[in-house]
Amino acid sequence: MRYRTAKLLALTLSGALLLSACAGGSGDSGTNADGKTTISWLNIMHTASPPTDTVLNKIEEITDVDIQFSWIPDASKEERLNTSLASGSLADIVSLTILENSSVRNALKAGVFWEVGPYLDEFPNLKGISQDMRNSASIEGKLYGIPMQKQVARNGVILRKDWLDHVGLPVPKTTAELMEVAKAFTEQDPDGNGTNDTTGFIDRSDLVFGAFKTLGSYFGTPSGWAISEDGKVTPEFESEGYIQAMDYMKELYTNGYINQDFAVTAKKDQQEGFAQGKAGIYVGALFDSKGLFNLAQGVQDDMELVMVNDITSTGNENDRAIWSTSNGVGGLLAFPKSEVKDEAELKRILKFMDDLMSEEVFTLMTYGIKDVHYSLDENNGATIINTKLWEQEVQPFSSSRPNENGYAIVDADPLRIESTRLIEENTTFAVLNPVYSLESPTFSEQGSELQKIITDATYKYILGKMDRVGFQNAIDTWRKSGGDKIITEYEAAHRAVLNNK
Repeated sequence: MRYRTAKLLALTLSGALLLSACAGGSGDSGTNADGKTTISWLNIMHTASPPTDTVLNKIEEITDVDIQFSWIPDASKEERLNTSLASGSLADIVSLTILENSSVRNALKAGVFWEVGPYLDEFPNLKGISQDMRNSASIEGKLYGIPMQKQVARNGVILRKDWLDHVGLPVPKTTAELMEVAKAFTEQDPDGNGTNDTTGFIDRSDLVFGAFKTLGSYFGTPSGWAISEDGKVTPEFESEGYIQAMDYMKELYTNGYINQDFAVTAKKDQQEGFAQGKAGIYVGALFDSKGLFNLAQGVQDDMELVMVNDITSTGNENDRAIWSTSNGVGGLLAFPKSEVKDEAELKRILKFMDDLMSEEVFTLMTYGIKDVHYSLDENNGATIINTKLWEQEVQPFSSSRPNENGYAIVDADPLRIESTRLIEENTTFAVLNPVYSLESPTFSEQGSELQKIITDATYKYILGKMDRVGFQNAIDTWRKSGGDKIITEYEAAHRAVLNNK
């Protein structure tokens, strides 16, 4: 089967991937001429082309499986998965990375895929999946695939340490101290060029992965939703913390401590602006620090960065919190009953999943082959030594890893080591989204459209175009347009899960 790369690339580019590569019950978990089990896998491709066979051969050797990948380009994954589910053209393994999609959720609830919860503890690596992760990845209390385990809470604040030193301020530990840093970075010429050309924050038009949601955590905002002890469901934007975060962002905007075009700034422009020395505070994924530093080389060669993950609004360590919208769940690796015919086949595929979670296979899928793609130092730090080859032969597998956390081998870059440490520490203080695994048909159908009401109102409030009364009116509109129904459905789903325990 060594011809598969060219064949699958052609299928991908032709747009016929799903129907031609997976139709006709190809996922029968049979054996090839070498006696290996053949497992087909409908997977998402985040790179320009599928991987070549070099690393794939190694993975197959370790797992004793002939893996038949069928790749769906990330840009068209929703359409392709909908088509595949509707036509029944599936594979032994299906990567479901859009669990909020109504077609995906309906297929899961309808029993299209095997429930795997009862089997996990039979395998050493699968057994290690935490109960919180299992609960978060479940649909109506049942787990219909292996959770793709990602970092639970990866966000924090990245600051110019050299600028802090220049203006004589310490690393901030409270939102008030962070505001003082933003003021100083705007008004005290932190780069020492004699020109008033910097701001504190640089942000982008994203209320989730930009600054707003992380700042909201510091003020006690729930992660999406909150459920009280008596089962009452409340959206995050009805919390006092959400209002405080809006007030904070409004103060930054009014005083000029944030780029004035943040509401229309793209992520690429935000990161380039930071790297060019236009601002000294970046809020987002902590591992972005490495990319920001690399972007700055040749432009801001004196840049020093410090990452902060313990800011609170009160100064009380007990109030530390950081949001986690998806609770660390990157999706499900699911096994359709149409392809995986019986329990014996399911267990063979679960054994394969368990093997993929080993340190050896994780290393192959992340860094590649030692001394070919990466080198390893005495502290188990990996450095990519051939970037182009790594991009061709290793990088496409990033979307295939069942687990990304807790392995001994790490990126050797100092900023990446520190960001990994802080992200792992974040897990202790992560605030999970309590409705992530619950079902609301109205939210599946209207949630995105309804959210636009709140998003627009939030921006207007921050920009001074709407007051507190206007924001409450927007919430009332959200409720009347379907929000109340979503709340009712989530509360019913929550009760149903509790009653089934």
